[in-house]
Amino acid sequence: MHIEFPYTFGIEEEFFLVNPRTRALMARVPKGYLKACRTRLGDVVAPELLQSQIEVATQILSDFDEAAETLDACRAGLAGVAEAMNYRLVAAGTHPSSHWSGLEATEKPRYARLMADFGIVGRRNVLCGLHVHVAVPPGVDRVVVMNGVMRWLPLFLALSTSSPFWNRHITGLLSYRQAAYDEWPRTGVPEFFRDQADYDAFAARLVSAGAMRDASFLWWAIRPALRYPTLELRIADACTRAEDTLIIAALYRCLVRALVRDPSLAVPHDAHTRRVIDENRWRAKRDGMEAQFVDELDGRVRPLTEWLEDLMALTAPDRAVLRADRVLGRLPTLLARGSSAHAQLQAYQQARDGGAGHDDALRAVVDWLVSRTTQKIGSDERRDTRG
Repeated sequence: MHIEFPYTFGIEEEFFLVNPRTRALMARVPKGYLKACRTRLGDVVAPELLQSQIEVATQILSDFDEAAETLDACRAGLAGVAEAMNYRLVAAGTHPSSHWSGLEATEKPRYARLMADFGIVGRRNVLCGLHVHVAVPPGVDRVVVMNGVMRWLPLFLALSTSSPFWNRHITGLLSYRQAAYDEWPRTGVPEFFRDQADYDAFAARLVSAGAMRDASFLWWAIRPALRYPTLELRIADACTRAEDTLIIAALYRCLVRALVRDPSLAVPHDAHTRRVIDENRWRAKRDGMEAQFVDELDGRVRPLTEWLEDLMALTAPDRAVLRADRVLGRLPTLLARGSSAHAQLQAYQQARDGGAGHDDALRAVVDWLVSRTTQKIGSDERRDTRG
């Protein structure tokens, strides 16, 4: 069943625009930037809530070679236009030093409503994420598949962490973005809905109560997309390296296929499960790849590497069919060098050890982010140590 289904996918990446002299976020960006990006890349480019951010959503992708070429081209295009206008492009979950209070919202009715509804929570949303859509075969209930993915959500966050700083402070977390995003309603780990009909009934209840306009205002870490027949992973931080984006997309695509291929691979859930997943999400926020996750089945605490081994074993047939092993063969490299959060903290400490003050060390972090954001997938990274 569903053997021939292609499991097409799409990737959405959010970026910051920074001032190359101060390394701070651009408080406002002329509309000409978006227009120039769309001239170069097409309608895949979209504004975000704040003018200091930009988003690109790929076309429907069929294989990982196409995805790699697309990610590289989109980042190069956005960065090229930015540099021509004397900005720089940065991929990270948070900006190391900028403060939210001086930033301006994008002029768009949806964003104006968000700011009016959520006040300071909206203005503090100086956060960038990575979203991955994977198509689910017709006749397969996306919410049932979503329930099977849920226990793995903290792993995807841990692999992507890129937000250790907030408002010039070292936060003690590797994904402060997740902590800040929890200020919003309808975020975090969703409930275990019975099926799509149950999910839709809940969404309809909130719409009828005036809480939201439609199901796109359910901002959970994973959700069935409203506009597309996909299941959308939303938990990941924006990855500084495009290669990390591709690894996460490949792993998620294989997991979705595995759960459709064999629904029994989904671990049964009970009244404790969602809270255990949230505990593991907290550990991923704080510790990233060094996280020790609680297994809801037996209560054991196991390192992320063991969870990843389990996931790789579970998806072995799917990795073969989707030809994902060349991409996922880079997982050991990602684990060895750490995520962007590790590299940012290292860049900061190296600058401090070299005599830089706090502000100059933060600028060094931004410089590292700028240099890696446009680094092509598979390019030589020997100049990095941890980063």
